[in-house]
Amino acid sequence: MAVTKTEVVSARVPPDVKAALSAAAEVERRSVASMLEVMVLSYCRDHGIAPAPVKATGRRHAAASRK
Repeated sequence: MAVTKTEVVSARVPPDVKAALSAAAEVERRSVASMLEVMVLSYCRDHGIAPAPVKATGRRHAAASRK
């Protein structure tokens, strides 16, 4: 299923973490946002964290479900 709307996430990280994320994105030829999405989804998959169902409004439930 294609995602038609996106949400903004803002976070402060140390400069070395931002540099590492930017370097990973460059190696993968992705934007920083795309690289972050890949990393988060990979982490969730590796740790058995399933995304919460999306309501009709496009917003997710407050708590993510676990396997």
